[in-house]
Amino acid sequence: MQKTAYRNLLSTLFLAVLCYVPVAWSASHQASTPQVQAELVSSTKQVVAGEIVNLGISLKIIPHWHTYWQNPGDSGTVTTIDWQFSQPSQVSEIFWPIPSRFRLGPIVNYGYENVVTLPVKVKVSPDAKVGESFKATAIVDWLVCKEECIPQQVTLTLDLPVVSAANITKDVHGNTLIEESLAKQPQEIPFEDNLKQVNLEKTNDGMVLHIPDSSLTSEQIQDVWFYPYEWGKIAQSIEQTKTVNADGITLALKHGDAPLSPHESLEGVLVVKEKRGDEVTERGYLIHPKLVIPQSLSGNATSDTKSVNQGSDLGFATALLLALIGGVILNLMPCVFPVLSIKALSLVSHAQHSQREILWQGIVYTLGVLASFAFLAGLLIALKAGGAQIGWGFQFQSPLFVVAVAYLMFAVGLSLSGVFTIGGSVTGLGSNLADKPGYAGSFFTGVLATIVATPCTAPFMAAALGYALTQPALKLIFIFLSLGFGLALPYLLLTAWPALHRKLPRPGLWMERTKQVFAFPMYLAAVWLVWVLAQQSGVNGVAIALGGMVLIAFAAWIYDSTRYVSFKAQIAANAGVTILLLSTLLISYTYLDDVAVVDTKSTVKSDVNNHWEAYSSQRLEQLLAEGKPVFLNFTAAWCISCLVNERVALSQPEVVAEFEKNNVTYLKGDWTNKDTQITNVLTTFGRSGVPLYVFYPTGKGAKPVELPQILTPSIVLDAIQSSL
Repeated sequence: MQKTAYRNLLSTLFLAVLCYVPVAWSASHQASTPQVQAELVSSTKQVVAGEIVNLGISLKIIPHWHTYWQNPGDSGTVTTIDWQFSQPSQVSEIFWPIPSRFRLGPIVNYGYENVVTLPVKVKVSPDAKVGESFKATAIVDWLVCKEECIPQQVTLTLDLPVVSAANITKDVHGNTLIEESLAKQPQEIPFEDNLKQVNLEKTNDGMVLHIPDSSLTSEQIQDVWFYPYEWGKIAQSIEQTKTVNADGITLALKHGDAPLSPHESLEGVLVVKEKRGDEVTERGYLIHPKLVIPQSLSGNATSDTKSVNQGSDLGFATALLLALIGGVILNLMPCVFPVLSIKALSLVSHAQHSQREILWQGIVYTLGVLASFAFLAGLLIALKAGGAQIGWGFQFQSPLFVVAVAYLMFAVGLSLSGVFTIGGSVTGLGSNLADKPGYAGSFFTGVLATIVATPCTAPFMAAALGYALTQPALKLIFIFLSLGFGLALPYLLLTAWPALHRKLPRPGLWMERTKQVFAFPMYLAAVWLVWVLAQQSGVNGVAIALGGMVLIAFAAWIYDSTRYVSFKAQIAANAGVTILLLSTLLISYTYLDDVAVVDTKSTVKSDVNNHWEAYSSQRLEQLLAEGKPVFLNFTAAWCISCLVNERVALSQPEVVAEFEKNNVTYLKGDWTNKDTQITNVLTTFGRSGVPLYVFYPTGKGAKPVELPQILTPSIVLDAIQSSL
């Protein structure tokens, strides 16, 4: 009896679970957060194998909050849906309904409020069997914002029975939200068939978009706005001035941070809100006109690429000059100091050579610098063509590049310390080339100078680089070459100065000791780069880098200790060294590629000991909307200029006291790892890299004050006191 009762109890519990599970599954098509109620909906209650069903994510948003469109605007994040199905099925992209715009201070965002449904079309697997259940799972991520923004995620599931086409129930209509959303989709403009094309014409300060719709009158139209699919093509925060007449609608648009090239299409949605009687309706039109250059502007079409950023206001000749001056000053920046030792020692070692020989050393060094800058410019052009948003020093945002440069600095230090020697050059970095000692070393030194210069930004560089990144490829290359020539110019002039050569000390034993002393700046540079790697990849990245340095030191010891053994032994030793070095690079690449990149936003946090807050676009929007003064600092762990400025200026007691006295909120943004939001702000100010310092005075709409790249306490104090 007890066993029977026990079995009956188990059976009852089992049946209860079976009854409960379908209820739990059916309930999981909905989920709620404090701001949003999400639901997975379907256009039908049944599906047929191989046929298309409309699914959608419906979001009910509480008042005064909003989510984002496929182009979020000046800030925000697009809503994403990760679909999973019980049988392999095909799913379309989201069909985005007509968006709305939300303005907060100088920021304009695109998105949705109240209720929105994001539909997709799903082709059910042809292998789905009648009688089975077709299960759809959606992992939905969105950002919901008011004054603050909250990222949220839910997982929704929906089960639909699979039936045959012959047995499908007549009344299978599902949720009507999908039909309502599809009705709000932007449509192709119908009158284009009548040869009345939408056209986009360039003007001196922007573009004019003309939509030939004579069916509308000025009394009927309440609002017109163009929503581009891609950020940066227009200045989204600037009002779009409309003109309505018998010929249609004309909108005046301003250039954005990534302006259109001639004959490039401006793709997006034109939303027209009109009133007919007592009813207000919105219509969305898909448009993609190509930019036309009028005859009056065709003469300067290639050079007229002005945008709202400052860098684009420069002329090409001015940008070349600023780049040259910035390159010269770059020699004085702390990032380039480690390689100055190599350059100085190289000049001394060649002091007893002929004037012609010394000059050629300077020329080859210059060629090394120019070749490196040309390569960097080509890489920037290729990445920009692929749609990447990048700037000066972008390569240091890659942990793999940082560790590679750290290895290089460490190896140079080992060579200067005498652990190993390549060729007969006194610096240990050169070799004989066409019986002219040191040419390869001079070229390599130019390459090395370029590598260590890229984390720094010198005065005059910012405007030139900001201009370069908005220009066609050929102009960008010339500006980068001008910058490189400025970097190489001081050393080139020294090699061409015969009077200096006669005053240089004669080579001797003292040079060996000097060379060894110069190794320590290289070790310090390697230590700094490992610290940068720690900001990007955490302690695991540091362990990888230090382990790699041990292997490099071991390879250097093997190489040098086997220089005087038999030829066969040398071959074996060199093969072992090659294997060690390749293994080091391969291990570093494999493990650093797997190590999760540290979120620098989470590491740059304010606490009771800091007088700053971590930057976020939402926090900046909130402060500006409240009319509060803000000091903005964009920095990076690999930017030595940034770190020096923070120590000698921004952390000084008088500056901190001035911030507190005037209730200035100090926001610090970290660009150590790639951050699209920071890149966008840099572009807005015509900058291609960090540092960037901007002070927003008190009052809504107050014009921001941009500070120079090299700071002193007095510069910061004057900027604040003169603006408040």
